[in-house]
Amino acid sequence: MKSSAFFADLLQTIADRGRELLGRVRRSDGLAPGDLAAACETLLSSRGEASGVALAREILIRWETLDDAARLEFLKMLAERFGPDFGRIDEAVAAYLNDKSAAMAQHLHGAAEARRQELVRRLNLAPGGVEALVEMRELLLRHRAEHPEFPLVDADFEHLFSSWFNRGFLVLRRIDWSTPANILEKIIRYEAVHTIHDWNDLRRRLEPSDRRCFAFFHPQLTDDPLIFVEVALTEEPPSAIADLLAEERTPIAANDATTAVFYSISNCQEGLRGISFGNFLIKQVVDELRRELPRLENFVTLSPVPGFATWLARERRTEASLALSQEDQRTLGAVDEDNWHIDPPEALRKTLLSAAAYYFLKARTPKGTPVDPVARFHLGNGARLERLNFLGDLSARAMKQAHGLMVNYCYRLHDIEKNHELFVSKGQVAAAPEVRRLLREDRGARTLVLATDENSSKSKQSSEKPALATQDRLS
Repeated sequence: MKSSAFFADLLQTIADRGRELLGRVRRSDGLAPGDLAAACETLLSSRGEASGVALAREILIRWETLDDAARLEFLKMLAERFGPDFGRIDEAVAAYLNDKSAAMAQHLHGAAEARRQELVRRLNLAPGGVEALVEMRELLLRHRAEHPEFPLVDADFEHLFSSWFNRGFLVLRRIDWSTPANILEKIIRYEAVHTIHDWNDLRRRLEPSDRRCFAFFHPQLTDDPLIFVEVALTEEPPSAIADLLAEERTPIAANDATTAVFYSISNCQEGLRGISFGNFLIKQVVDELRRELPRLENFVTLSPVPGFATWLARERRTEASLALSQEDQRTLGAVDEDNWHIDPPEALRKTLLSAAAYYFLKARTPKGTPVDPVARFHLGNGARLERLNFLGDLSARAMKQAHGLMVNYCYRLHDIEKNHELFVSKGQVAAAPEVRRLLREDRGARTLVLATDENSSKSKQSSEKPALATQDRLS
């Protein structure tokens, strides 16, 4: 981290050196101190590096002082005043039509870029620029649905962040009980799957010999993880989260473990939603664990199923459901009762698991992908759907979201590429025979295409007017 600290100090020096120049720029241009739009225009036209860094710093300092309403106005200004320069595009199109060369194509590509992309690049040069811009996009995402102009602005942010947070820039670090407290506090706060209740709970997840935690960091966000994964080292794949998180359990020696269980993956920065880190994280952690513990044979997850209860409720309301028979619907009525999970009948267990098999193997979004977001992530990374675990998580959230269902996905190293290719090219779900047997024959040939909540909402809006997680938290 010494090089990133040096770089930050260098930027700070450049910014400080540019303050005098910045004052002269203001006096000559007549900029009003509160006029952020004019300051942004000046930043775009700036040629001096020192004055540019200083002005970028000043703009971001002003941004930090704004309330949410004023920040939204700033984002609207980015949309309205810093979009593409259409005159420049017309000229570039004419030049390309006159000379269809690679050079002219590149010129046209540059001309079509929204001006705010270059503005965001220059703001990023300020000390603390990355952190401020991630925060900026977080607000943008929060209000994206309310403002039709925001998706185009967000597309520019996502395009730039995809480059800035490229895997080559990320640093994998192990998180353990000796990690600085300010980072450990963030692990507690960012945990999105299984709540960390206090410091003792965190210690149980980090200190024992059979526990590991790894996180990705960016050089400009040295004390703020981007994403982290919690790992349990076990002698066999678990079927319930309580077995892993129990206060009174006996740790095993790490060298005795044969299985690494990824039981929680949490994205930490809402402003980086849509920027993929999880697939790289899992693959690199597997490499790290194999080097440290050569006896490890199995790499599995114990994952939540955040959309299952909503999907099942919808199918139970559908008279001609392809997923559930009328008898299934009557049997599943038991899940509406309080404490139904205490000594449930075998018929309910079978029916719920059979419905879950349909949910994973047959139910699809309009895009032809599995309905479950966690499934899309792991299957897209080449994992196999290994086992469905009835009442694997009895927490209130899991009971509400998934009727307690949990899933094991298995990363078989020699099958990852094949599974990935079949999933991406043909939509084929790699699943263990045990899972496929749960899918009753009368359902096996029928695929149910569902509108997601987002698509349903959009369809409803389009019918009224002419014409977006997560959870392993990964979407």
